[in-house]
Order: sequence, then structure tokens, then C-alpha cells
Amino acid sequence: MQKIIGTSLLAAGAVTLALTGTARAQVANTEKDGSVLLDSILVTAGRTPVEKEKSGRAFTVITGEDLAERNVRQVSDALRAVPGFSVSQLGATGGQTQIRVRGAEANHLLVMIDGIEVSETSTGEYDFGGLIVDNIDRIEVLRGPQSAFWGSNATAGVVNIITKGGIRNGFEATGTVEAGSDKSVFTSLGLRGGGEKYDISLAAALDNVGGFNVSDFGTQEDGARNGTLNAKVRVDLTDWMEFASTLRYVKRQADTDAQDFTFGSPTYGRVLDTDDETKMEELFGSVGLTATGLDGALTQKLRFSGSDTRRDNLESGAVTSATKGARLNGSYQATYAFDTPDFAAARHSFTGGYEWQRETFRPSHLQHGFSRDAHSFVAEYRGEFLDQFYLNGAVRHDLNDRFDDATTYSIAGAWQLHETGTRFHTSVGTGVTNPTFYELYGYTPSTFVGNPSLTPEKSLGWDVGVEQSFFDKRFVVDVTYFHQDLTDEIATVYQNIGGTFVSTPINREGKSLRQGVEVSATAEILDGLTANGSYTYTDATEQTVAGGARMVEVRRPRHSGALNLAYSFLDDKARVFGEAIFNGKMFDNSFVTGTSTRVSLDSYALFNVGANYKFNENYEVYGRVDNLFDTDYEEVFGYNTKGLTAYVGVKGRF
Repeated sequence: MQKIIGTSLLAAGAVTLALTGTARAQVANTEKDGSVLLDSILVTAGRTPVEKEKSGRAFTVITGEDLAERNVRQVSDALRAVPGFSVSQLGATGGQTQIRVRGAEANHLLVMIDGIEVSETSTGEYDFGGLIVDNIDRIEVLRGPQSAFWGSNATAGVVNIITKGGIRNGFEATGTVEAGSDKSVFTSLGLRGGGEKYDISLAAALDNVGGFNVSDFGTQEDGARNGTLNAKVRVDLTDWMEFASTLRYVKRQADTDAQDFTFGSPTYGRVLDTDDETKMEELFGSVGLTATGLDGALTQKLRFSGSDTRRDNLESGAVTSATKGARLNGSYQATYAFDTPDFAAARHSFTGGYEWQRETFRPSHLQHGFSRDAHSFVAEYRGEFLDQFYLNGAVRHDLNDRFDDATTYSIAGAWQLHETGTRFHTSVGTGVTNPTFYELYGYTPSTFVGNPSLTPEKSLGWDVGVEQSFFDKRFVVDVTYFHQDLTDEIATVYQNIGGTFVSTPINREGKSLRQGVEVSATAEILDGLTANGSYTYTDATEQTVAGGARMVEVRRPRHSGALNLAYSFLDDKARVFGEAIFNGKMFDNSFVTGTSTRVSLDSYALFNVGANYKFNENYEVYGRVDNLFDTDYEEVFGYNTKGLTAYVGVKGRF
């Protein structure tokens, strides 16, 4: 297997890279003169970039400036305020963190960093517990089925994270030092520079959190350590060809406490104060070429990317289980754009592409690993008419060596009424999520048995919304209704055998329903005083066996929302802010009775405040307080969450 992968790597490397996501993301960071490209570019809204007001899909863009002004440290915390998103963190900072969108599962959300898919091949989902905010230029969130563009795991949405690129004809160094509650210490260093025909970006960050006890028993603190390195290079080989490359390495460790599943134990099903920990290593990289021709009408992109992840689970210092997974991807696409000024004053672009992907998985309890290949063909059309109508459509056909071939599609449209400040948007699409390697082959033979007969999950979703601006765009509100059906849902069923839960995944019959309403609003109340907020109503229910009553999906609140107020003064040298995060009542699984039962987790509201002050162009001091009122709450049944915490830091830029 290693020989095959190595040969493929060399062959693809000879002709290398650039899919839209990474290549365009780098352009979005800096132009050749070092200037920032238009914020209106939304990379993930298809295979070709589009200005956000021309997208028919529901989206949210979080800029690096937004992240810096909120002093947020974890990406998962930044995403709590995004409409439709639900975050479940396993205890302390660094603990396993799942994110669900619009009531879907965590592995239905495709996560990319600089255009590279970063989910683990074992679970098909990305653990946000190891993703820190430092060095991020922007986060683009796309909601709704996107499999026609990005394949499996984009069933419910896409999160595309773009790190900072280099600077042409310049140099910049940045650094941050922060300390705070729970023995937290954070440091980072960034270097960005370049010449006339090249630019480079290097970044390093270290995050060390002493933590707190996530169990109701004992006193042992559960902390986390994270080291992240990131590099990007871009070189103009000719006037019409560009080379780009990215590399990312993350090594992290998180303490955790395990549940008690000892038969006859009085604490059965409870989270005990154990000496457990998880160690992870993640390596992601890409290389590629982008070529333009025909006076810019033709753009060709060739790319190769890869990822390698290892997860070790330890108890009292000894490895109890481990998994290793890798993903290789090669792609080519060509886009031809042209105008038809005599026909509806239109602009058109057609894109065709091919992708190859290989995924591998090796669990520690087996002497061999598994692999699967897929070949995909993608076609996309994008049209703009009369400077107010925008259309985007795509179709994808996947050839799988492990599952039946699949065809997915996506159609989106937007209508912009410039005179009234009204924009209508709608989209419809299908999605597919292949069974994970865990689900197919298991990972803990004594408690979880895989099911090689599983078939992919399938989804049909649509949304429709209206965005309205008032007072010369000082107040903008967007309301979107969404509906998505999931068939062949993969669910886990449990059996109690001799006091030990043995579980296995199955494909459920019927449809699992997700529907709801997303509301977002931004307002410039006064000069320097701004507000933004969101609210989501989510109705997510799963199929049941033999036509029984539908059950609400776990860890998905029916009501959630966020509100942020910020005020800048002293010629923007000073800024204060306050935010509230609301999470409504939701359900989770409990095993304390000896069987799998549903328990209710209470609703909660978290209030955070902070301030920034710039001494000059080079130095800035900041502080923040999280969970201001020391609210006691749970995101996962049995796991404690952090109380009131405070942090102060200094940023430098040279």
C-alpha cells in the first residue's frame, strides 16, 4: 500500500496543482502588490469564485479582522454564532469537538483548510478541538447540500478556512503572547514577505491550557497542548502560470475522562476522573499550478493534495487504541468565461473537472488496513444576467470502487433588486455521505462491531430566503427557510451483553427530517457602534424502527442564537465588545440506567466581554472574559464545561 501511494504521489507531483479553493483563496489573501482582494469573494460557493451578493446559497463569512476584534482563540467558539450551527465540546479546551449544521451529523459537514479536506478518514468528521484561530485570514461557511461540488461529506454544508498568505514586495512580522485562567498560555509568531514574483507565509503557534476537571468525581485537571505550523508559497513562473504550495502540521494532546462501563458498578455510565488522554498528529499539504490563456478567458488548474492523521488513545500512559488514516487527491479543472452583451447583457462561465481520491485507514486492533478509491467528473455553469439575475448549477458523477456510483446536482439562483436593497436567494441540491471506515470495520471489537453491508446516506435539501437592507445598508437582515431529507441514515444500535454495551451501525429505513429557519442581522447603530445577531430554529428528527414515533436528534437544540455589540472610540484605537450565546434545550444519550436512554440538557446563555487598545501601529493590548456569570451548563451529558475565565494578551506587528 505504501509503495502504491508513493508512486501515485510522484506521478501526480510531476504535473501538479491548483483547485479553485486553494488557488483562489491565496489570491483572496493578497494581490501581487500586497493589497487585499475584495472581501466579496466567496470561494466555496462553487468550483469558481463568486461575489457573495451573487450567490444563491446561504452563507456566512468571518474575516480575520472579525476574529481579532473578538479576541476569540478557538475556531469552534467563532462558529457558535453562525446560523444553523451547533457545537458539542467534550469538556475542556482541546477536547473532541463536533459541529453540526442544520440538524445534520458532524460527518455531513465538509471542512477544508486552504482547500484541503481535513476530516479524519476513520470517522469522516473533523475534530475542531485542535483548530486555533491564529493565522486565519477568513472562514467561509456554506449551508445546504454541496456534494455536487465537493463530493461525499458535503451533505449539509462546507466550512472553508483560508490561512494568511504572503506579501509581495514587502515583509511583516507578527507576534502574540497571552495568559489567563486555567493556567492558559498562548504564543504565536508569523512571518510574511516576498518579492515581485513570489510571496511566502510562515506561522507557528503554541497553546497550553492547564484545564479543569471535566468529571464530577475527583480533582484531576484536564488540560490540552497544541503546536501548529503553517506555510504557504506562491510563485509566478511566467506571466500566465502560477505555482502554489501549502503545508500544515499540527501536534496536540488533550486530557479527558472516560465513562464507566464496568458491569455492576454504582457509577455505571458516569464520567469518572480517569487518567485518559488523546494524542494526535495531522499533516496536510498541497502543490499546484494555475494557468490562464485566451486573454484571461480560459483558466486551468491542476492540483495534488494529501493528508495524514494519527490518533492515539491512552490510559495511564499506555496506548489502548490507535488509528492512522491518509487521503490523497489529484484534480484538474478548466473554466472558460465569456460575455454575450447583445443577449441579456450576460456573462457566462463553464467549468469541467476531474478528481481522483484515495482514502486509507489502519486501526490498531487489526493487522491490516483498508483503502478505497473514487474517480469523479464535475461540470458547472455560472451565469449573470442584466446585472441582477444570477444562476449557478452543477452536476457530479462519482465512480466508487467500494459503493454504487452516485450522481449529485446543485442549482442556486439570486435576484438582486438594487433600487430597494432586496435580494432573493434560493438553492436546491442532493448530497451523499459514504459510510466511514469506523462504521464499516469497527474500532473497538469488544464494544463496537462494524457493518460492511452499509450503503451511503443520501440527501435532498433546499432553502429559500430574502435579504433586505435599510438605511443605505446600515441595517441588513436575512431570513432563510431550509428543508432537508436524509434517507438510508446510518445510526448506531446498542445491545447490553453481560453488562457491556456492544453496538453496531445500521441503515435506517424511511426519511430523517431536518427543517427550520435561520435569521441573521447586522446593524451600524451609530458611528463606531455596531451590532450583529443570529437566531436559528431547527426541527431535526430521525427515523425509527417499525414505524414508531420519531425521536429528536441528540445534541441539536431547537432554538439557538447569538448577539454581539461592539463600540470603537478614540479614533478606533480602543474597542469594547460584549456577546451573548444562547443554546436551547436539547437531548443527549445516557447509559446510567444500564440501557441507552435520552436525557434532557438544560438551555443556557453565555456572556462574554472584552476590550482592545492600540498604543500605536505596532503594539496592541487586549483582554476578554468568557462565561461572565459563571454559568453551569452541559454540551455533552456528564462532562463539565469551563466556568468564568479571563485572559490578557499583547500583539505586536513590525
